[in-house]
Order: sequence, then C-alpha cells, then structure tokens
Amino acid sequence: MSFKKLNNLAGWLAFLISLITFTLTVEPTASFWDCGEFIACAYKLQVPHPAGAPFFLLIGRIFSLFAGSNLESVAFMVNMVSVLASAFTILFLFWTISMIARKVVGKGDEDLSNPESFLILGSSMVGALAYNFSESFWFSAVEAEVYGMSSFFTAIVVWAAFKWERIEDPVKQNRWLIFLAYLVGVSIGVHLLNLVTIPALALLYYFKKENKPTITGGFISFMVGMVVLGIINVGVITGIPSISFWFELLFVNSFGLPFGSGMVFFILVLVTALVYGIRYTHQKGKALQNTILLCFAFVLIGFSTYTIALIRSNFNPPLNENNPSNVLNFTSYLKREQYGSRPLLYGPIFTAQLAGIERGTPNYIQGEKKYEIYDYNPEYTWDSKGKMLLPRIWSQDPGHISLYRAKLNLPEGQNPTFADNIRFMISHQFGHMYWRYFMWNFWGRTSDIQDTGFTNIFESKNDLPPSIASNKARTNFFGLPLILGIAGFLFLYFRREKDAIVTFLMFFLTGLALVVYLNSPPIEPRERDYIYAGSFYFFTIWIGLGVMAIYTYVLKFLKNRMAQAGIASALGLVVPVIMGASSWEGHDRTGRVHQIDFARNMLATCEPNAILFTGGDNDTFPLWYVQEVEGFRTDVRVCNLSLLGTDWYIEQMKRKTYESEALPITLNSENYYKGINDHIPYVANPNPQIKAGIDLREYINLIRKKDQAIQRMVSTGDMINILPSANFFFSQNAEEIAKMPFIGEEQKALITDRFEWSFGERDILKNDLIVLDIISNNNWKRPIYFGGTLPQNQYLGLKEFMQLEGYAYRLMPFKIEGAKDGFVNSDILKKKLMTQMKWTNLNNTDVYYDTESFRVPFITARYAFLRLADELLRENKKKEAEEVLDKSLEIMPDASVPYDQLVTNFPIFYYEIGSKEKGTKLADEIVNKADKELAYFGPKFAKSGDKQWGDDNIRQFVQSNMRTIQMLYQAAEQYDKDAAARYRQIYEKHLSKLQ
Repeated sequence: MSFKKLNNLAGWLAFLISLITFTLTVEPTASFWDCGEFIACAYKLQVPHPAGAPFFLLIGRIFSLFAGSNLESVAFMVNMVSVLASAFTILFLFWTISMIARKVVGKGDEDLSNPESFLILGSSMVGALAYNFSESFWFSAVEAEVYGMSSFFTAIVVWAAFKWERIEDPVKQNRWLIFLAYLVGVSIGVHLLNLVTIPALALLYYFKKENKPTITGGFISFMVGMVVLGIINVGVITGIPSISFWFELLFVNSFGLPFGSGMVFFILVLVTALVYGIRYTHQKGKALQNTILLCFAFVLIGFSTYTIALIRSNFNPPLNENNPSNVLNFTSYLKREQYGSRPLLYGPIFTAQLAGIERGTPNYIQGEKKYEIYDYNPEYTWDSKGKMLLPRIWSQDPGHISLYRAKLNLPEGQNPTFADNIRFMISHQFGHMYWRYFMWNFWGRTSDIQDTGFTNIFESKNDLPPSIASNKARTNFFGLPLILGIAGFLFLYFRREKDAIVTFLMFFLTGLALVVYLNSPPIEPRERDYIYAGSFYFFTIWIGLGVMAIYTYVLKFLKNRMAQAGIASALGLVVPVIMGASSWEGHDRTGRVHQIDFARNMLATCEPNAILFTGGDNDTFPLWYVQEVEGFRTDVRVCNLSLLGTDWYIEQMKRKTYESEALPITLNSENYYKGINDHIPYVANPNPQIKAGIDLREYINLIRKKDQAIQRMVSTGDMINILPSANFFFSQNAEEIAKMPFIGEEQKALITDRFEWSFGERDILKNDLIVLDIISNNNWKRPIYFGGTLPQNQYLGLKEFMQLEGYAYRLMPFKIEGAKDGFVNSDILKKKLMTQMKWTNLNNTDVYYDTESFRVPFITARYAFLRLADELLRENKKKEAEEVLDKSLEIMPDASVPYDQLVTNFPIFYYEIGSKEKGTKLADEIVNKADKELAYFGPKFAKSGDKQWGDDNIRQFVQSNMRTIQMLYQAAEQYDKDAAARYRQIYEKHLSKLQ
C-alpha cells in the first residue's frame, strides 16, 4: 500500500480514537461558565457576550436540530460540536506532524522505505494522541465552549500552511493561500487565538520563497506577519466597523440621510474597490497583488459571519448582549468595549496617583433624526512617577493591590521598582499563569483545587492523605511527555533548523507572547489554561518528533530498521497511553448533571412571576439554559447584577419576556446610558434630618429629573449625582401587605408602614441603583429574590429583611432584628428542600465532581440544609431536624462530595438532637480526615514557595482543619467526653508541630 493511503488511514485512525475518547467522556448537559449561555444562544441563534462566536453558534444550531423534540438532549448535541471539532484537530495534527517528519527524512512519499514510513506514522500517532490526552485540550473538547473549535482552526491553518509549502505549482500555491485566508476569516467567528500564528506562517512563507534566507530577511518577514496580524486584528475586526460609523455620522448628521446610509455606502465602496482591484490585477497579470487582494476579500467573507449578530439582534431575542442591532452598538460589540483595556508597553502601575480626568471620545446615542452626543468617555491621566515600561502590576482594584504587595513582599507605603514589576511578570504571569499550566499538560497535575501546581512525580499516592490521593484530577506522567518533547525539538533543530524556528515561534506566540499581551491581574476567577492550548498543541508536534529522536539515537544499535522503527514507536506510544490512563477519571463527565439541577433548584426556590437577582456566570448561565432551551420556569425573571450596570441590559429588563412581565424600573434611558450614574459617590450631608434617612422613592425621582439638589460639580466641570445619606426608607401600607398570601400569621405584627434600613456609607453603583428602583416601586406585587451565592455587598444591607427559601433569599416587608444572614421559615424551606428539589447522581461515586462544583451548587445546597436543621432545632422539632441532616448526608456523602466546613456543624446538631452515635460517627470521619491532611500539609506550613500546592492552599488546609478539630472537640466535651479527649489529643499533637 502506498504511503499516501497509509498516511490517510492512520490519520483517520487517530481521529477515531479521539472521537471515541471525547464521546465517552463528554458532558451530557450544559457545563458551568459560558457553556449554558452558548448553548442557549446556539439553540435560538441569540446574541452572547462580546465578541460572540457566530460561526460556532451557527454550527451549534445545526447540531441542536438533531435533538428533535427532546429538549434535554440539545445541550448534549451542542457539546458534540466540540467533540467533533476536537477529533478533527487530532486528524490535522497527525497529518501536520507527518509532513514535518517527511521533511526531516528528506524523501518524497514514493521514495520512503517501509521502516521510514512506519517511523513517520508512529511519530505522528504519538504526537497527535499526546495532544488528544493533554489536560487543557481534553477539558475544552467535552463541553460547548469555543476552545475546541478554536484548536481545530489552529490545526487546519497550520496543516494547510505546511501543505502549501509542499506544492511547487505557483497557481496551486496561490489557491492554498486564499484558502488559508478564508480559514483565518472564519476562525475570527470562533475565537481570535488562531490569529497569533500569522507571524510564524509569514516566516514559513519566506523560507519557502527565499533560496538563501538570512537573519535580516527572516526578521523582516516576521515583522510583515506582525503587520498582517495588526491589519486583521485592528484594521478588519475593529477598524472596518469604526470607519463605517465615521461614514454613518457623516451621512446622517451632516447630509441628513437616513440611519444606516453611511454604513451601506461604506460597504458598497469597499466591495466595489475590492472587485475592481481584483479584476484589474488579474487583467494586468499582477499575480502577487491579485493574490493579496483575494486573500483580503476571503478574510472578509469569513469574517462576515458576524452579521449574524447584527441580524439576530434586530429581532430582539431574550438573550441579546450589548444589543448590536445598529451601527453604533455593533461597533462597540466588535471592539469589546465593555471589557475595558490593560496597559501593554507603557502605563500606570498600582501606586500611580490620578493626576486628572479629561474628556475623551464622545459617546453617541441614536436620536430621532441623527446621532447625538450625550457624554464623553473619561480619560484618566496619571502622574509620571507612577508609570513604567511594560507595566505588569497595573490594576487599581484594592483587592489586587493587596495581592501585588503580598506576592512581592512589599509593605504598605513602599513603592514597587521596575525590578519588582518584572519579578511579578516572571513569577506570576510566566510562572503561575503559564509554566504551571504547561507542566499540568506534560508533567502532571497535583489536583483540581484552584491554584495548585504540578505533581511531584516521585511522590507515591501512599504518601498522600486519602482526600488528595482520591482526587480524580490528579495526574502523573512521570515527566515523559516533557522529556520526549524536548528531545523532539532538539532533533528537529539539528535536522531542519528552519522548521524548528517556525514551530518554536508558533509555540512562543501562542504561549509566553500571549501572556505578555494579556497582562493578567494577580488573581483570576478560574483557571485559564485553555487560553494556552495552542502553545501546548505545538509542543506535541515535538513530542511526535521525539519518536524519531529515539529511533535515530537511542536505538541506533539495532540493525533491523523495521524493528528499530517499531520499538521507537512503541516506546513513544507509552507517553499518550500513560497520559490517557492517568487523566481519564479527571475528564470523564459521564452522569454529571448537577449544574442543571442547581439551575432548576434555584428557579424552583422562587414563587411564580418572581424577580431573581443573580451574580456571576455560574449562577446565571445555567438558569438561562434551562429557561431558553428546556422552557423551565420562564415566569421567573433572572436579572444578572453584573450586567445590570449596562444600559442595553436595563432596557431588556424593562420589556416582557416569555411569561415574565417587565421589571418596575422608573428611571429613563438618559439616567443610565453608558457613563451616566455608573458610580454615585457617598457624600455625607451634615443635616441631621437627611443623615437620619432619605425617602428612596423621592431620591430615585430626583435622579430621574437630574435635580441639582443631589448633585455636585467635579473637576471636569460636569455635575454628578451623589448619595447624601447612608439610610433609606419608603412608605408602605402595612394593613394591605398583611393580607397578602406570602405573609405568615405570626409575621403580620412585624410589618410597619415604614420600610427603613441602613444602606451603608458606601457609593452606589449603577446596578445597585436599578435594584433600589425596582424594590421601591414593586410594592410587593412580585416576589423579589436574591441568589444565595451573591457577595454580601450585593444584598444592599437588606439581609435582616430576607427569608431563606431554598437557594435564594426572598425580600420581605419586615425586619428580623439581628438576622444578619437572613432568617428561615422552616415550613417553606423544608417543603422546598425535601420535596421539590433534585440532586441527581450526587451520591454516585462513579461521577466526577471538580472543585468548581463546590463553589456554587454544593455549598448552596449544604448551607440550605444547615440553616433548616438549625431553625428546626430552635423550634424544638428534633425529629424533623434529624431527617434533614440525614437527607443531606444521603444525597451528598463524603465519598462523592467531600465534606466541607459546613458539614463540621452537623455532628454538633446530632448531639443537640440526642443522636450521640450519629454525631460521634460523623465527627470521627471529619476529624480523621483532618488529621491525615494535617500530617501531610503541616510540615509544609512553615515553608514558602511550594510549587505543588501553593502557600495559600497549604495555609487554608492547615487553618481550616485545625479550626475543624478544635470546634468538634469543644462541642463533644458536653456530649461525648471520650471522643472529645481523642479529638483534643489530635489537635494538640498538630498544634505543637505547627508552633
């Protein structure tokens, strides 16, 4: 059989292995983070967060049709988009390694001997499967995120580039270049990561075209690639919309033409110019210029998938982020303006002092007949002493500032030096945010606990506490992938220096160069390894070539070349086999549906027609999914507080959606346009009457009317609103409210005609303002809930008015004095927890739950059970309290959902109930677990710079476990003195070692 056929068959075999792997481990429903949003948007072709992923959504929509009438299968089908795209990634990676390996051998396909063919195919299989089983790629391959498809575009673009290099016919070469341009354009509609390979591809082009390449020529070609990258990233993606809006302003505001006329004119001119240029260069025989113009045209054709956002937004779907329905909003959407910017080459660091605020670019709105300026973007100027080259420690967030100081060991008042700035870049950005992830993929991962590092490959699982040894995300590759990859790179460098340079540039640009560009802050809400999957992709090319290094150097003593190739391939295949075997459990998402149960339980908490305030992605996107796709509880209006600070989202909340009526927002659009009332500063008024409290409805009305009574002038000369008091009140009809069905008989006496509370001496953000507007004008007609996962400041000081009813707190028209964390109606909470909520597979030890699961659903569920048991005990309903505790431990046992700090309270409750045996049994489990964790982490506590776990994680393990044991021995002293003595002995043993 010819090598071409063998190469094709072997590539499809790698594809099949990948497809089976990811299909067997794919998430059956919507994962956390962006997946719920993407699935909901794909299913109904809605508009996700900027800059969207229109091509991904189109493919997702097609796949969702295969679910038929089974709406619960929609998520699975959209997840299969990533599965299939990832399997194709492995296919093209195989063929890419195969092409590079053939260049190393230096023979044509028909001239290869059998041992050489076998060696090339073996090398390609090893490299492809190493990426298949790598940590970051596998994670994205089994969920409805864009990164699996992004890897596919990286793979096919690189494959096409090396395929182009093998072609000698100039005409066919140009066709492949045009094909490459089209792929790049389409990839923009998935993710921008693929673009960073362009400079390396320009170098590949130079090496192909130049018979005698030089360092100068290589540098120039690389810089040309950087220019092309800039043209696409700035000129096409954001430049074309910006220019079109310039024409739009000219045609509408200056010429008096209709809205959209300027954009249409610009598009017509652009298309006409391109068509003319392509035709002219073709007629004149200018092949290079013609190819460049055709490539640019095909980039635009691929990029045109973004018109989906413009088209669908005009239909005003329920999920319509940024509302890119006109030129103005569409331009902002493509520019990702809502995310702000980070300094790159020169700018302020965290100690910089604000020197002034000046008017920047104008903000426009679409008026009746023209675009009108309503405000200007502020431009902040900083003192020159607070600026640096390559500013890495740049964030002004107070939490980030404290972390900068902690990581750099800088005391308060001491300014960082440029050396500190670079030290942070090397230690945190390069080390923690890239090298740690790199080692996860090719060395081993300690656990799925956030911020943990790479495995000590010489540490046996027997040395670990059971809770860590049983962590399914823990992997150990014994360093073999790293060693093989380094060997492969060195082998390529000494055999094909040009290809080594090209692949290294791709590796670098998608890795460390990207780290510099992103300039990450000192902490992230989750691990970001998926960003650097492209870099890991190129390293696996070297892993594949490492097989050739084994063949050439390690096994050169063998005389039989076929045996030499076979043994080298077999030794190389050990690497992906170890990676796959070690990683399988940590990537198998079979049976994991708790995130959708969480969403259903959160919505089931709410009474009909409720308003539910949620916070971040993980307590919002799953809710969007179950409402938009499965049609569950569409009467509940989910209101995301992170988005409620944007004008477009507020407008959406003022409209009816499905069965949910518009929210009672009285403020007008001019009160919440971008830049208006984003931040209302607290300025105490010395007037005792105002200091005591202001009428919230009157205050909202003054804001609506832009009344100068609550305004102050700022340095720019503009008037801004202020908050003159830390206390609010509004009137209510106690008699009417007492008749409402949600008020219990014993609660009626608590209601007064005046609802008043302390908001606190703090500034009002725009989302706070809208929530206050809703509360003051709702008149208790609709139930208002605040999700149980919100940070304390987002409850607006109202916790004493909030009743925990499941996964959320319901705002009530009365106050329970001293209820700083809300209060409980045991009848309502018990009914919802014990009969209305679902916890599928939480007690199934075969299902893998990562630590992300603990942050939202498990903690929320256990906290609700804890509060219910506590309230029942207060009401002396001990039997019911015991049933609640038993239920919690039954659905979330330690074997599947490891016990946390909340469960530490359960033995105390059992003691108070009178179930001493249950209390001591549970306490024994918790204390024994803590004892073993302290035996492992205790000796590490006094040290610093731990690369496996991180100092913060070690401190958390030690402090929480010591607190747990102390709490339990103190509680047991009253009920079980023998147990208390055992626990105290364990506590004092570890305390003596820690001191």
